[in-house]
Amino acid sequence: MRLGITFEDVLLVPKRSSIQSRKEVDLRSSLTKRITLNIPFITANMDTVTESRTAIAIAREGGIGIIHRFMSIEDEVREVEKVKRAEQFIIDDPYTIGPKATLGEALEVMHEKGVTSLMVVNTHRELQGILTRRDTHLESDLTKLVRELMTPREKLVTGKRGLSMAEAISLLRTHRLEKLPLVDPDGKLAGLITSRDIYQIKKHSLAAENDKGQLIVGAAIGIQKDWQTRARALLKAGADVLVLDVAHGHLEAVLKVIKQFKKTFIGSDIIAGNVATSEATADLIKAGADGIKVGVGPGSTCITRIVAGAGVPQ
Repeated sequence: MRLGITFEDVLLVPKRSSIQSRKEVDLRSSLTKRITLNIPFITANMDTVTESRTAIAIAREGGIGIIHRFMSIEDEVREVEKVKRAEQFIIDDPYTIGPKATLGEALEVMHEKGVTSLMVVNTHRELQGILTRRDTHLESDLTKLVRELMTPREKLVTGKRGLSMAEAISLLRTHRLEKLPLVDPDGKLAGLITSRDIYQIKKHSLAAENDKGQLIVGAAIGIQKDWQTRARALLKAGADVLVLDVAHGHLEAVLKVIKQFKKTFIGSDIIAGNVATSEATADLIKAGADGIKVGVGPGSTCITRIVAGAGVPQ
């Protein structure tokens, strides 16, 4: 009989090392050929584990979170968007509102989007002002118009698109600002820089980011009939990788979905699983998977292998 072991059966033996400091240790790991993590940690796509809050926390440390799929497509998209907007040097598409909107409408948008300020623009997207918590927190008349409460354009300090971080920090520090709207030569809103985002970027130097400076995040999909709709919406929202979330990943249906995904969403990455055999891994790779999710019930509290009698030592 062959010996089989699992994670709790293994201990690492400490060895002699020439490392002087933990700062010398490089834990960068490839998630896919396109995505590199600064630490090899991925939070599970489970409904009790990963939504935007966890995904933001792990990405700031250098890993990646996979948003679970046990919610509506719209809700999962919102979770991905929250991660993407959590911190970035330049917010390309800041949340806006019109000058004729009421305070009540503005507060509703702020609550829905989880922000404390809105850029005020007209129908041509020309910057009119900014509405912040400072303008709203003592106001009780919800029928007042935004234009009556906002800080108008002529009183704002603004920057141009292409501003370096050093230049942005200088403007924020000199004028004691928290937010720096960016405008193009026509006066249209072109982005937003916040002191909070810059602080987070400097604080989390190992954060896992994409080429836009956004935190990276993954999202789960299934193999049911709406999988393409969900996948398309999540990729549009900015998901960096999708994870095909199936309890038994060595299914013909899984292989079919992977092949269709790679044909439909060219240039996008998909991780498939769960599998626990070399044969399953080879089939998923052959179908086009960019990464493999290995393990059937591998978590410390999982009882899948015990109650189902399925799986292998791993």
